[in-house]
Amino acid sequence: MLDRDLLDRIADAKEVVIETHSGDRSYRTIIWVAVVDGSIYVRSVRGEAGRWYQRARVEPSVALHIGATTIPLEAIPATDDASVARASRGFEEKYPRGQSLAAMLRPDVLDTTLRLEPPK
Repeated sequence: MLDRDLLDRIADAKEVVIETHSGDRSYRTIIWVAVVDGSIYVRSVRGEAGRWYQRARVEPSVALHIGATTIPLEAIPATDDASVARASRGFEEKYPRGQSLAAMLRPDVLDTTLRLEPPK
């Protein structure tokens, strides 16, 4: 479990950078993030076509970058109904209504919900 200060920083960040890996290369992508009940959720707005999402599914060791802080995490599928609903609620509470939020709540992207946890 991450400490409360770090969770608050993640929760307060409008956008974060997720670092994913493929072979020896690393990639950074700006994404939205929601923290709900102490859990960190992300979702691919492009559904399964999202490259960062594809890489995180193959190599779940990822990192979030917030300013100069790097947070190593593990991406875990969170596609059960309860997790998807929590993540969606988190996005709805954090981000303004509009086309971007609607895109994050489309039925075809819900199965790309990931929970980010500290590595074991």
